[in-house]
Amino acid sequence: MADKPPRLPSDSDEPIPTTSTAGTHAHLENMSTLQITHPLPEEDDAVALQARVKNPLEGIPHDELMHRVNVFATEKNLLSHLNLLRKGALVAQNPDLDTSDYYRSVTLGTPEELGTDERIALRDEVEHKWRLPTKLFLTIATCSIGAAVQGWDQTGTNGANIFFPDLYGIGGSSMRDKMLVGLLNAGPYIGSALVGCWLSDPINNLIGRRGVIFFAAHFCIWPVIGSAFCQSWQQQLACRLLMGIGMGAKASTVPVYAAENAPASIRGALVMSWQMWTAFGIFLGTAFNLAVWNTGVINWRLMLGAPFIPAVPLLLLIYFCPESPRWLMKKNRYPEAWNAMIQLRNHPVQVARDIYYIHCQIEIEKALVGDTSYARRFKELFTVPRIRRANLAAFTVMIAQQMCGINIIAFYSTTVFKEAGSTDFQALLASFGFGLVNFLFAFPAFWTIDTFGRRSLLLFTFPQMTWTLLAAGLCTLLDQGTARTALIALFVYLFAAFYSPGEGPVPFTYAAEVYPLSHREMGMGFAVATCLFWASVLGMTFPFLLEAVSTVGAFGFYAGLNAVAFAMIFCFVPETKQRMLEELDQVFSIRTRRFLGYQFGTVLPWWFRRWILWRKGEVLRDLVDNGEEDGGAEKGTGAGKKV
Repeated sequence: MADKPPRLPSDSDEPIPTTSTAGTHAHLENMSTLQITHPLPEEDDAVALQARVKNPLEGIPHDELMHRVNVFATEKNLLSHLNLLRKGALVAQNPDLDTSDYYRSVTLGTPEELGTDERIALRDEVEHKWRLPTKLFLTIATCSIGAAVQGWDQTGTNGANIFFPDLYGIGGSSMRDKMLVGLLNAGPYIGSALVGCWLSDPINNLIGRRGVIFFAAHFCIWPVIGSAFCQSWQQQLACRLLMGIGMGAKASTVPVYAAENAPASIRGALVMSWQMWTAFGIFLGTAFNLAVWNTGVINWRLMLGAPFIPAVPLLLLIYFCPESPRWLMKKNRYPEAWNAMIQLRNHPVQVARDIYYIHCQIEIEKALVGDTSYARRFKELFTVPRIRRANLAAFTVMIAQQMCGINIIAFYSTTVFKEAGSTDFQALLASFGFGLVNFLFAFPAFWTIDTFGRRSLLLFTFPQMTWTLLAAGLCTLLDQGTARTALIALFVYLFAAFYSPGEGPVPFTYAAEVYPLSHREMGMGFAVATCLFWASVLGMTFPFLLEAVSTVGAFGFYAGLNAVAFAMIFCFVPETKQRMLEELDQVFSIRTRRFLGYQFGTVLPWWFRRWILWRKGEVLRDLVDNGEEDGGAEKGTGAGKKV
């Protein structure tokens, strides 16, 4: 199924202005020279440009649109697909085939008139949205294996933590020993945050999404195998730092690769498979830790070395998957992009529609940001208003994943349960239960992430995570015994059950989609580096926190951070569900000041009337669709605009 662009205005809307061919070409020529360091355009031009960002095909007369398609097909060496591209451009301009009188009036009896099979294909993508090509399913399955590698890597040390410190001579209670244990746990995240994530942009630029995943898979095989044979903590740290390079590059690329290949209406569900299969990797890790617990002195070595297993099929399968069409178009390799897209859509008319629509959005994006260097792209994450707002939103959801406390369970659940009085086997068994719950409750997000929405899932689940984590901590104050362990496990499992369909899948799905194509690798690298850097901080500090304030204090501290994260999400994270990647420019054209005013002045009063006063007729006005009417959409996207 293909991404669905915005509809044309209906007959009841304002008349669509028309422009001459010469005027249009002159405007596009001017746009091609626009750089973000230049002064802002005049207000009329800025409004026109913003409208083009919203829908680049809106208001273009039929003859002019066909002329542009002819020029596009000639320049991009796609003349063999010209008739399909002409149909695709008209479908992109008029996506609702059942009600678009305009489409029928301009194509009736012409070569652009849709055939029966084309109409069926376009209708099926709405009515049967999970009828997808085999290659798209293979691509998502391969990405899912990459996520499973990520999850299993996390849980190797979870079980090994209660064995290897003594053998490495760092099992004491001194500050040095606790720091070193924390450092070994945090090693992969340090490697990711400092090196792996930042390699993503230049390597993606050179060898593409598939190449980066192949590169990263090697770092998830050989250092992991090496970690099983290390004889000192120094050797173990080196292996885990190298593993982190692969984890960072992979985590920065795989969600972007999945997002760029997936149709808009189910993109969230497909991309969230990253988290679901990360959860599956955590489950496999806890299950494997439990299985090898009784193998003697090598048990912890098996726990640390086993995560290489899923990286092998990842290494092999990625070259059976097509490259990202968007990446190929970015490199001006349009025939290859067509060949890749044809494997990811059910019908050639969908390919033609998506190729041309994406191209138009990319051209406008180039006009807005131009060609930039690595350093400049990094700077623009914080200086260009549209990118800065996306970056703030991605940063918020990523850091919230660490603030919620999930990784104190993923890294240290076995240690926590031992501190609560469990035996080694009981602690490993309880950790296995956590892994199972975390995996099973990821499934609901397949249906909710594109219907309930990313933002709504977060705002619902964070309050639930707050009270469940606090309750788990308070249960540690009970007397030692089976009831105490059972209650702690119960609330930890409830915490995981709320995390898995909310803050679990949303961050990587969200960060993979909010950046414009020109900054997607850099932005995703920054977002993942944020997440994994704070994961490393958590891994290093939790042993000290646990000793200083005990389990109840540590869980209470993270329960408070959940409340803070809820407030940050409410203020800075807009909804992105079921919008084409290129359409998100419109979402992030809303000024932060205006967005905050909408949340506190419109959303909160609506929520109170709807859910406290129980007025079922209350309707919440959408800010994005009404942004220009409200004066909330920014006029222009050049540098120097204020938030």
